Amino acid sequence: MKILVLIAHVPDTTARIAFTNDSTAYDTNGVQFIVNPYDEWYALVRALELKEAQGGTVTTITVGGAATEPTIRKALAIGADDAVRVDIDPKDGHDVAVQVATFAKDKGYDLVLAGKETIDHNGSQVGPMVAELLDLPFISLATKLDVAGGKATAEREVRGDVEVVECPLPLVVSCAKGMAEQRIPNMRGIMAARTKPLQVVPAVQAETLSTSVRFELPPPKQAVKMIPADEAGKLIELLHTEAKVI
Repeated sequence: MKILVLIAHVPDTTARIAFTNDSTAYDTNGVQFIVNPYDEWYALVRALELKEAQGGTVTTITVGGAATEPTIRKALAIGADDAVRVDIDPKDGHDVAVQVATFAKDKGYDLVLAGKETIDHNGSQVGPMVAELLDLPFISLATKLDVAGGKATAEREVRGDVEVVECPLPLVVSCAKGMAEQRIPNMRGIMAARTKPLQVVPAVQAETLSTSVRFELPPPKQAVKMIPADEAGKLIELLHTEAKVI
């Protein structure tokens, strides 16, 4: 089984948030970047589990410049066989999807897996767009995935229940919590990652469908007002005059 896993290069969740260029771009100075957790913990690990059970290969693909390569090597250390980097700083999710689909279209992948979203943009856009561009079925927010007899069976949560979806291969799946458990790279994996193939491919022209006009930080938190328990009237007054519904 040939599996392609999308790996995004994202700021660590503890990174400071600041903007530059008149608040039109994220300021990356001093920011530590990591593998997008949804891609790593769920999509990549489930791909490795399927490979270990049924054989095959796991390839990762990342759209980004040379600065993404340490992130890519982390994915290789976890167990991916090889990696691809599309050499472009993507402008939006559509740009990423076009680059991924262009690379994957003639490679014969049985599964294309991605995390449900990236933690920087939270768009959930790239997976379904890749499926559309490749003219493949798409299962979103899967919490469980099994493959047998050329068919995938996935589970996903719906309100108050679990939905079971069956689909023939090949297909694209976005992976959510429950798909797999996080793996920590061991020393052997870290050493092996240094020599695993990392192919850099040129980007293709893609239409930019969206642009970020401006970023704004939320207002700073205000001091908390403590109201004595026996002053309910004052509390009600403040709720009417100062409280804001967000």
